[in-house]
Amino acid sequence: MKRVVLGLTVVTAMAFNACSSDNDVALSIPQEPGIEQPTSYEFTRDGESTVSFGGQTTRIAMATELVTALKINTTTETELNNMFAHVEGEADFSDAELNTSGKNIRSKVAASNDFFAANTTGSNAIKADFDSWISEQATTVFPNWSVEATAGTAGFKQEAGGGAIRYVNAKGLELNQAVAKGLIGGLMADQILNNYLSIAVLDAGDNRTNNTNKVLEDGKSYTTMEHKWDEAFGYLYGAEANPAFPTLSGDAFLNNYLGKVDEDGDFAGIATTVFNAFALGRAAIIANDYDLRDEQVAILRANISKVIAVRAVHYLQGGKNALAAGDMAKTFHQLSEGFGFMYSLQFTREPNTDAPYVLDSEVEDFSNQLLNGNGFWDVTPETLNTMSESIATRFGFSVQQAL
Repeated sequence: MKRVVLGLTVVTAMAFNACSSDNDVALSIPQEPGIEQPTSYEFTRDGESTVSFGGQTTRIAMATELVTALKINTTTETELNNMFAHVEGEADFSDAELNTSGKNIRSKVAASNDFFAANTTGSNAIKADFDSWISEQATTVFPNWSVEATAGTAGFKQEAGGGAIRYVNAKGLELNQAVAKGLIGGLMADQILNNYLSIAVLDAGDNRTNNTNKVLEDGKSYTTMEHKWDEAFGYLYGAEANPAFPTLSGDAFLNNYLGKVDEDGDFAGIATTVFNAFALGRAAIIANDYDLRDEQVAILRANISKVIAVRAVHYLQGGKNALAAGDMAKTFHQLSEGFGFMYSLQFTREPNTDAPYVLDSEVEDFSNQLLNGNGFWDVTPETLNTMSESIATRFGFSVQQAL
């Protein structure tokens, strides 16, 4: 699969003559804006890197192990729940470093400042959705691992021609896919777009004054604002072998699907646009250019949101095509991925607004349409087309482009 090393692509978005290549800034002296597009995500102060996003790398690793465990039918419900809501010191993961971490996935699902700080009811409902998918996988799908699925009965279904075996619930939904793709929105996108790139978070308290004067966090090489920006970056690139020069092969979540959308000729260049916005926004923070920073936030919100929407439509249409071919197992798989991306639409963010592109009530309506009655067993091409058109129109692309 083609991968592009993003850090090697140089697009000069803004340049001024009064510019220094050194990120060191004298205390209390605001730097005149002189910002060129960085060619990598590398920022130093006094010879020390100021980039830090270890917590994001940890949660991506935890999510990776959880999704893998959801496909192993000997895993217990307790083990899955413990991986989702890990407690420091518990041996929930194969990676000992994850076990010693005080971080977990569940606490950061639907937990952004902008969307959920004042909406704990909504946050709890979303967490409960993930809890229910995990529980049902362990208590219903795993016990029926050797039972062939039928409408109303969980079990396995094999794709045509001796293809892949899919394990689904009574409605044809692969619950592991609901969790995996749901985390792309509920964890990664929500934390990036609605938390760490939130102007309220970036400028909280004395953050702007401290950043302007380069007041560093205690014992750290970075300002709080720099760190918040890095944490947003980490949810997309934190599992890369070299995040400074990402290749979009770091994980199976947002990182992977940004690459897949970029490989589609209709959306070619979106990966570079996203990377450049992250790098230029970080440079703008160093230079105290908060207007330029906020312009990059808008770019990131629009493009990361579009990735989720494109893949939602892609998989809904894939399910429609598999249904026409009479391959129910492939239909289930495509629609399960589409379901997860569709669920993630409620965490997208329209630039310069306080709202997602698709409201949670609309996502709930989409979900009900897909899972009504016997769910994927009964879904019609007309429903999938209508849903696909609605999503594509909202985000400004055509259904055909997403195929």
